[in-house]
Amino acid sequence: MPTPIDKAMNSKNLFLGFAGLITAVSVWSIWGGDMFPQAADPKGEPETWSEDEMKRWLNSRNLMAGSTATREELLARVKANMRAPRV
Repeated sequence: MPTPIDKAMNSKNLFLGFAGLITAVSVWSIWGGDMFPQAADPKGEPETWSEDEMKRWLNSRNLMAGSTATREELLARVKANMRAPRV
């Protein structure tokens, strides 16, 4: 005579619930993170950065680099807004 536990182990509902759980975890692990992560901040001295890197650095900090700004103006804004190095 089967017990309630035996019936539960042979149930399709238990299998479908487990399959749904595995599917949900898989979907979350695939789509839950950053699918298209932002580009990292440029490294090194700002003098060696391209204009696009300087504009991206300023825009990521909501400092809105103007589209007509020259390389020298961008460099001055980047240097003015960089943090002092830690001692």
